[in-house]
Amino acid sequence: MKYPFSKEATEYVKALGFSIQDLEKEEFKPILDRAEERVKEALLGKREVRRPLREEIEILSFPVSIIMTSAMNNQVVKRRFADFEAKRITEWLKEENCENLIKVAKSFNWRIRALRGEIFALHFVDYLKNAVNFNEAKWKLVNRVLSNGEVRLSKNDVARLLEEEVRKYIENKLNVKLDIELPEALNERVEKLTQIASKEVKRFKLEETPKELNQEAFPPCIKNLYQSVTKGLRVSHIGRFTLTSFLLNIGLKPEEVIKLFTSSSDFNERMTRYQVEHIAGARGSRTRYTSPKCSTLQTHRLCVNKDELCNKVRHPITYYRIKYRMLRKGKSEK
Repeated sequence: MKYPFSKEATEYVKALGFSIQDLEKEEFKPILDRAEERVKEALLGKREVRRPLREEIEILSFPVSIIMTSAMNNQVVKRRFADFEAKRITEWLKEENCENLIKVAKSFNWRIRALRGEIFALHFVDYLKNAVNFNEAKWKLVNRVLSNGEVRLSKNDVARLLEEEVRKYIENKLNVKLDIELPEALNERVEKLTQIASKEVKRFKLEETPKELNQEAFPPCIKNLYQSVTKGLRVSHIGRFTLTSFLLNIGLKPEEVIKLFTSSSDFNERMTRYQVEHIAGARGSRTRYTSPKCSTLQTHRLCVNKDELCNKVRHPITYYRIKYRMLRKGKSEK
């Protein structure tokens, strides 16, 4: 039950009848303390060395730390927290036996099975949805042993892929709008953490994606895909995924993306809606996908018409953010 995202942990919290307002009570102070500590560790980038706490404190402090981080309303902090917590869980996963590792993987609906000698076979779709954003060459599907639609993986490989799955899971939780009134005891902790974040965030700040769409800031690869779709040309599956995930991550709504694909010669509204909403995290596992990195696009020959800025970035969204700022700065100087 040590994994806070597990079915057992979720059922345990429900069985306790735990309410956010309970945090005002003195007996819940250890949970508040641990939740605050988790967020602080993520902000400072270091884990405190301490005696192990009771399992129930670890389990209950997780959703409370999610609420604290969400209440800070800072996307940079949210990403930092999700990444830090996912890496914490990876350390546990590497120590698990094969049976427990598979149990955790199947909680995310992975199609996975154990082979001999701590080798695993994972369905290539489940592999790709998590490995797509890894830079190292070893994660490219062409560099893997693939048999009957299954990818062969070591125990550490499975743990690393699960880290990515957990990170996305936490990010999705953090992006759910808070529609509850927070108790004063929790608000006080949030204020303290916000002060820490204001000092620390510059150290790891990732520029926020601009809210106004600017097609001039599109990287060449995205421009090419965008123009192909609007002209009604056929685009590969990975090309559609790249364009859709890119547009959703820079702020377009699913309906706007669906409308874009109506120009395609093979447009099927039901299928397109399903695919777009799935990528947006509105269906299935509720995982919101990001667009593939430049190295992945190069592998699939989608990297075209490279310019000078392309040589300085590793991700299309990073290109968009930088180019957007450059264009705005240019206009303001005129």
